[in-house]
Amino acid sequence: MPLPPRRSRQPLPSAMTTTRTAADHRLRKHADYQRVYRDSRRQSARQMSWFCAPRIDSELNPAARIGLTVPKAIGNAVIRNRIKRRMRAAIGRHIATLTRPVDVVLHPRRSSAEVEFVQLEQDVATIFLRIQKDFKDAKPSRPQAQ
Repeated sequence: MPLPPRRSRQPLPSAMTTTRTAADHRLRKHADYQRVYRDSRRQSARQMSWFCAPRIDSELNPAARIGLTVPKAIGNAVIRNRIKRRMRAAIGRHIATLTRPVDVVLHPRRSSAEVEFVQLEQDVATIFLRIQKDFKDAKPSRPQAQ
């Protein structure tokens, strides 16, 4: 039985290109993670610790970006992936509250694998509201010459 033809990626209609996707809110590059660690200090919530810094390129793209780091010390791959899935779901529900141009790195704790999703979601919402308040008039930092 032949396989159905693969669908090629079609460009989005112009009306859809103005909306933000999850990819727009992802912190991707190692250098960006390092800048966030360097330009901020660790803060804590119940189920995670977090770092936050103003975006450098906020004029080009004013959206907030979120990065997740789940170390191997938390558990095996199944547990780490479960934590990341739950965190992404909680972030997706509350990303609209984060309107400042900031980069955020979240470090979930081991307990975030077992805690009720409502509690995890509440922690993410609290963190995002706190970032909104803390970065009300923040100016982005410029990269240092090396």
